[in-house]
Amino acid sequence: MDDLDQHLLARLQENARAPVAELARSLGLSRTTVQSRIARLERRGVIAGYAVRTSQAHELGQIHAFVMLTVQPKAAGLVATAMRKMPGVRRLQSVSGVFDLIAMVSAADVAAMDGLIDEIGALAGVERTNSSIVLSTKFDR
Repeated sequence: MDDLDQHLLARLQENARAPVAELARSLGLSRTTVQSRIARLERRGVIAGYAVRTSQAHELGQIHAFVMLTVQPKAAGLVATAMRKMPGVRRLQSVSGVFDLIAMVSAADVAAMDGLIDEIGALAGVERTNSSIVLSTKFDR
């Protein structure tokens, strides 16, 4: 993957629905070159898919939090499977340190966030949770 591929990925991460002609203009490449590069990145598994990003206005109306979890030995897989089914859980990561997992979660309001955190804490295999509400986002890539 070269520098042009990196720039192309950055543009696609900003707007995955950007027309190929627009991407080509912004990168100073031909349309066919950009199409070929995108196809190659997809074949190689660099681009695994495309997703919907919600608007900043929608995100500003949401409550966001990080939920750190301590889980029982060998329960991380079961906890992850259960959390995958919760629409408010946006991301779940396995980490080193005091906690085993960190989840990025969102909810419409404080009451919904409270319920979501309680639901996570009640999962089989979860020993303890520690939550931090996001007050502001300094930047997001």
